[in-house]
Amino acid sequence: MKKTYLLAMAGWLLAPVPTVFAANLEEPIVVTATRTAQTTNASLASVTVISRKDIERQQARSIQDLLRGVPGVSIANKGGPGKNTSVFMRGTESDHVLVMIDGIKVGSASSGTTAFQNIPIDQIERIEIVRGPRSSLYGSEAIGGVIQIFTRKGDGSGGFKPSFSFGAGSYGTTNGSIGLSGSNQQGWFNLSGSEVRTNGFNSCTGKPSPGGAGCFTNEPDKDGYRNISGSARAGYRFNNGLNIEANFLHSDGITKFDGNFVNKSKLIQQVIGGTARYSLTDMWQVSLIAGRSREDSDNFKNDAFQSRFNTRRDTISLQNDLTFNKNNLATIGIDYQNDHINSTTDFAETSRNNWAVFGQHQTNIAKHDMQFSLRHDKNEQFGSRVTGGAGWGYPISDKVRLTANFGSAYKAPTFNELFFPNFGNANLRPEESRSYELGANGKVSWANWSLNLYETRVDNLIAFDASIRAPSNIGQARIRGLEAIVNTQIKGWQLNGNLTFLNPENRSSATNRGNILPRRAEQSFRLDADRRFLDKYSIGGVFLVEGERYDDLANTRKLDSYTKFDLRAEYNINKSWRLQGRIENLFDKHYETASFFNQPGRNFFVTLRYQPSS
Repeated sequence: MKKTYLLAMAGWLLAPVPTVFAANLEEPIVVTATRTAQTTNASLASVTVISRKDIERQQARSIQDLLRGVPGVSIANKGGPGKNTSVFMRGTESDHVLVMIDGIKVGSASSGTTAFQNIPIDQIERIEIVRGPRSSLYGSEAIGGVIQIFTRKGDGSGGFKPSFSFGAGSYGTTNGSIGLSGSNQQGWFNLSGSEVRTNGFNSCTGKPSPGGAGCFTNEPDKDGYRNISGSARAGYRFNNGLNIEANFLHSDGITKFDGNFVNKSKLIQQVIGGTARYSLTDMWQVSLIAGRSREDSDNFKNDAFQSRFNTRRDTISLQNDLTFNKNNLATIGIDYQNDHINSTTDFAETSRNNWAVFGQHQTNIAKHDMQFSLRHDKNEQFGSRVTGGAGWGYPISDKVRLTANFGSAYKAPTFNELFFPNFGNANLRPEESRSYELGANGKVSWANWSLNLYETRVDNLIAFDASIRAPSNIGQARIRGLEAIVNTQIKGWQLNGNLTFLNPENRSSATNRGNILPRRAEQSFRLDADRRFLDKYSIGGVFLVEGERYDDLANTRKLDSYTKFDLRAEYNINKSWRLQGRIENLFDKHYETASFFNQPGRNFFVTLRYQPSS
């Protein structure tokens, strides 16, 4: 897709329109950007919030459905539902994104990434996406940003409320969920379960060896997926002000794919955690969060067992928030983390722990909003790391606010990179980064808008070194980007649009210097449109354009740009029952986000939902 075409679309989106209505835009409360509660408009970071209403309105059926086209986010999926899904944020690596579920860090200690494809969308209440480095608050992995997923909570309006949904569609896909929530003045709970089944399609058209590529095999069959999941979340407020909360999520999936060594995996993701908050005084609140996340994978070749990788992450956080006055909030805390791996592969080391102390000060002086953070991590395998961050915001008028941010971050090497037999390099150093960002946001008579310009430099990038046949700290990257977001309402249509330009350049001294980092689209554009009619009907759609990208470091395998249009409709049968329908990839475009791995063609899905009105 030519840049001129994308610029033309952006110009259309940003141009004033003669007949508009005020945008109906709420200010959701977020906690991920600062580890404290604040509105999205107050945040100095670039934040996107996806609510439960957004999930159901979009009729999304996977995490990749939700994240594709989000500002600064690129998705690479290997063959449809249940297949490996990589998330790149602001051009950084897929393992440079920290992922949390209900405040608990998740992800594989062996690969360093999170199995987004196995996180059940029916169990999600909302998602907070924070772009930019956050190592000064969370430690390793948060170079590109943080994605925090919150499980279902219920609406808290009192009494008991059941919920139900069932859907079916193309590729032999079915999806069902059931839930029950309840609350009173002091307590609340939510229980839910779901199942997804699909016959899928041929995930890969790879080339076998010699000269192999893609999945290095050719297995023209249907590659299905099945997932059964459940979640529980409950909380209670005691008369003395103590708040406690517990959360549990379990996801059990089986996915088939095309592969030379393995072609089937059984996947388990589980998160269990608890939170306690208590105000010792009017100005001092203490929070304790503890939990365990698991990511297990059993791998097979034609149903014959081949390998097992089970990883576990235990975390404990003690946080103190000191509110000196309405303009000054200080946060001081301690984090502990232990990663452990149990595998049929013989790793030289199977466990490591990390201690950290962190501090943050948020203040407002003469309309200048400022945030300063500092963190010291001590890891038993590679010693100490210090990261910091600073943010500034200032309203130059009632309608325009300027922001500026700086942050340093790092990423600890994974167990695979360090210790995998005949591959790992125990001498690896952590990857390190420095990021700078300038932003502006505001309101005009016809829209809310924001612009963010950023640059990230990453040193000690870990890449495969052919001279030693192992990973090595040989890489550098310079990533520059621009994000533009506009939300408005025109003649009853709610419109949400964003445009991203990205230049993720390889700056290593090797032959690939100057190349584009793989699987990142240099341009992307997304427009969501929705409108209601007669209080019973609604229609909507997503128009997505992603520019060309490369699949390899050498930039020899190009992935073409593509345009995709999804159409959706909804009928409110009554206040409790809804019938929804969605056509994805309406014009049946063929596209790939990873070479040789197929994506869904034109397909449809119909869903019946029950949710009692408040």
